[in-house]
Formats: sequence, structure tokens, C-alpha cells
Amino acid sequence: MFSLFYTFAKIGLFTLGGGYAMLPLMEQELVNKRGWLTRPDFLDTVAIAQAAPGIMAINVAILVGYKRARTRGSICAALGAALPSFIIILLIAVFFQNYQQNPVVNRIFKGVRPAVVALIAVPVFRLARAANIGWKTVWVPIGVACLVWLGHVSPVYVVLAAGIGGYWYAVNRRAQ
Repeated sequence: MFSLFYTFAKIGLFTLGGGYAMLPLMEQELVNKRGWLTRPDFLDTVAIAQAAPGIMAINVAILVGYKRARTRGSICAALGAALPSFIIILLIAVFFQNYQQNPVVNRIFKGVRPAVVALIAVPVFRLARAANIGWKTVWVPIGVACLVWLGHVSPVYVVLAAGIGGYWYAVNRRAQ
């Protein structure tokens, strides 16, 4: 139980930018270092965590914790993932009020933004490669992004349509 809590607390403590920025560290810890998941299992876990309601990093922690030690493992992993962020946000809320107009603090936050974008972009490209997205299939994520962003289609409908489409594809492929 402690290793689940510790692993996800470490991931939560040392990443900026939320769920996608955590993916490289999660993959390193869960797949490469601890061997709790295989690479395909990690990809599936991330896909399920994205489709489920809630925070992706917490969802991954719950799924991995459950796989390792059922309900108690889920609770320990979720607490480990959430607690560092909660404490940091609490401290920022308490102290940021006094430094909100400080130009140095504003510059620090502006400087962190590009790093967070890079931390998010890298796992997206790694996941795309692991999911075998190439030049023939790249239109799918681009189309989905356009539907959600430009077409104002709810991601819920996109996920439902993708689930139905995936099921339909699997059934038809098996029938052949």
C-alpha cells in the first residue's frame, strides 16, 4: 500500500500541468521502473482514464491501484496522486494573495507556461506513436480536435461515437 501511495505522491509532487504532463513520469514509474503495467496496458489504462469522468491522473491512479491491491490499493493510489496537488494549491491560495501583483511572480508564471505546453506535447506524441497513429490514421485525432474545438461538439458525444465505432469495427473484423 505504501509503495502505491508513495509512487503516485511522487508523480503528483514533481509534475506541473496536470494529467497529460504526468504521463511521461507515470510511464517511467509504472512501466519501466516498477513493472506494474506493460506498455500496451499503460496505453489502455490512459485511454480508459481519459474516457471516464474526473481527473485523468486520479483515474489512472485508481485503475493501477485496483489492479495492484483492489479497493484499498485504489484509495492509496488516488490519495497519493491527489494529496501533493491539494497541499500545493492550498499553500498557493494562502500565500499568493500577498504576491499576486508582484511582477517577479507574474514573470515566473509566464515562464512556466511554455514548459507546461512541452510537458503536455511530449506524452501526446508518445501515446500517438504507441497507438500506431501514422500518416494514414492521423486524420482521426485531427478530425476529433476540429469537431470539438471548431464544431463545438461535446467531447461526450465524440467518446460515445468512438466507442460505438470501435465496437462496430471489432465485430465486423471478427466476422471476416
